[in-house]
Amino acid sequence: MSTLLFPGQGSQIVGMGSEFYNKFKIVKEIFSQADQKLNYSLSKIILEGSEDKLTLTENTQPAILTVSYSIFEVLKNEFDFDLNSFKFFSGHSLGEYTALVCAKSLEFEDAVYLLHERGKAMQNAVPIGRGSMIAILGNKIDDIKNLIDSRKNKDGVCEIANDNAEGQVIISGDKESINSFQTELKQKKIKFLPLKVSAPFHCSLMKPAADIMKEKINKIDFKTPKYPIVNNVNALPETDPAKIKDLLYEQIFSTVRWRESLINISKNGISDFIEIGPGKVLSGMVKRTLKNANSFSINSITDINNLINEFKK
Repeated sequence: MSTLLFPGQGSQIVGMGSEFYNKFKIVKEIFSQADQKLNYSLSKIILEGSEDKLTLTENTQPAILTVSYSIFEVLKNEFDFDLNSFKFFSGHSLGEYTALVCAKSLEFEDAVYLLHERGKAMQNAVPIGRGSMIAILGNKIDDIKNLIDSRKNKDGVCEIANDNAEGQVIISGDKESINSFQTELKQKKIKFLPLKVSAPFHCSLMKPAADIMKEKINKIDFKTPKYPIVNNVNALPETDPAKIKDLLYEQIFSTVRWRESLINISKNGISDFIEIGPGKVLSGMVKRTLKNANSFSINSITDINNLINEFKK
């Protein structure tokens, strides 16, 4: 049995999906749907840039969805890939929306709209320059939690945004708190890397964005997904549309529990993880977290042919 994974923000690159766009009519149709729904040419931003436009959160989020969903549809319709071998779908942050679209819980056009609005709301929740995020490398999550807990008497926000993989944890909060935490990390000789982000995602500072999105999410019709969605908030499979809506709301200001999601999926006898969309970030996280798992990354036609050959063995 296998699991499909869908990437989140940070995997974008100008020109992503162009090989599929140039070859398959179905992809042109999907890109056109996105353009019509948003009333501007997201396609042009994806295929031609500029990079500055693509990295605007309100464009990045629907763009990654559009490319990932396009590749999924090509895999399904042009290569007759057998989806019966999949037990779960899961997506990293915005990738959860892609998972829901591919599992037929959410219409593509509704997801494009929601992610565009989500991007705007998240960007506007904190003034530019007021938030910060860092990646801590090589440390266990419990040790990092203890370090953060020891700061409870300090003002400001310093929280775990992403538990991505074994030895990769992302911290998010206001700039002053994150700067002071970096000082502590230096003193303890703990490796960290400041991230180039436009806002402090997945922490309590995102609550205003979540409140905006709650109303928008609740207006959209969600169906029972054809595959259980392993969600980011509690790292467990979910199929109830009402609960899925609540989890998408909570996800905006909660820790992305990706490492736990991968572990929980593997406990169900899953050893094959297939990442569909731009980049290979999630495949790398699988390798770091699950030593005996097989991970495949699909973002070219060659990748698809290699995957099909692998599954024929």
